Amino acid sequence: MPSVSSDGHKHKKNALSDGQGRLAWMLLAPTLLIILVVAGIPVVMSIRESFFQTNSGVDPNTGLVAGGEAFVGLKNFTDIFAGQNQVSGSYGATNRFWNAFLNTTFITIVCVLLETVLGVAMALIMSKAFKGRGLVRAGILVPWAIPTIVSALMWKLIFDEAGVMNRILGTQILWLADSASSFWAIVIADVWKTAPFIGLLTLAGLQTIPAECYEAAKVDGASTWQQFVRITLPMVKPTLVVAVLFRTLDTLRMFDLPYGMIGAGKYRVETLSIFAYQEATQTRYGPAAAYAIILFIYVLLVAFVFVKALGADVIGDTGMPKKKKDKKGAKTAEVPALEMVGGSH
Repeated sequence: MPSVSSDGHKHKKNALSDGQGRLAWMLLAPTLLIILVVAGIPVVMSIRESFFQTNSGVDPNTGLVAGGEAFVGLKNFTDIFAGQNQVSGSYGATNRFWNAFLNTTFITIVCVLLETVLGVAMALIMSKAFKGRGLVRAGILVPWAIPTIVSALMWKLIFDEAGVMNRILGTQILWLADSASSFWAIVIADVWKTAPFIGLLTLAGLQTIPAECYEAAKVDGASTWQQFVRITLPMVKPTLVVAVLFRTLDTLRMFDLPYGMIGAGKYRVETLSIFAYQEATQTRYGPAAAYAIILFIYVLLVAFVFVKALGADVIGDTGMPKKKKDKKGAKTAEVPALEMVGGSH
């Protein structure tokens, strides 16, 4: 069916050129297939495994060691809230699951807050025109480029009892032991590594702000702080919210940094990912899958809050024209009123 363009000429509609029809699905199909295989199938298998438990002990019928697994329904999930498996962590004697849940939450909140502040500061520095700006940008992004496990081992040496950190402070703090200092060791290492990520995305948002906005603000007598609060933050907010969302979701599933830096069995820094991994290594696959599903739901809820409450545009569809059906049932794109008036002569 031919469509009418803004210049009044009729063009034949092509289903492969509108960017929203058959061509879009063709381009997205390989990526969606990979996501289904890499992420979708493991999620389904984990959900299935969370309803089973591995048999243990001796089979009374055969007298042999029991094998295989048995369906237990929601028992793996109900056991999470049953108050069993008490450990002593930062919150006193508490259920190991809730201890890991609180550790994950507080590490995420503290790390993301510090990373956001430092990331925005880095972006503001990198956006300025000064001599050696390219070297400064490269230096800021180096920590983010280092693999996490390498970063964990490096900070493990720094926070060692005889490491650089204690020599600088002139004290003997057991950063790598199961103590309150372990929490801050993880926070420092994670902020050092991933604050440049927020800085990089924020810098991309700063590049889109027209210089005329700041020039007009200076003419009106606005101070530097007023320009930052009234111009920079509102215009960089969409990019910053997405950056914070990505970092929040990434920190919620933190595993390699505390595991490689502090180790397993340290309840003051044990996260849900580490807890689930420890359960799986002890062949308790059903409970491990249940913990992983709880973490998966937690991450989904956080992402939902960011998208709905804070307006995070994670797919970049802001400003895209919506389609509506005309009287004949054909889908047409909404045209701004000014364009309709201009094209009606």
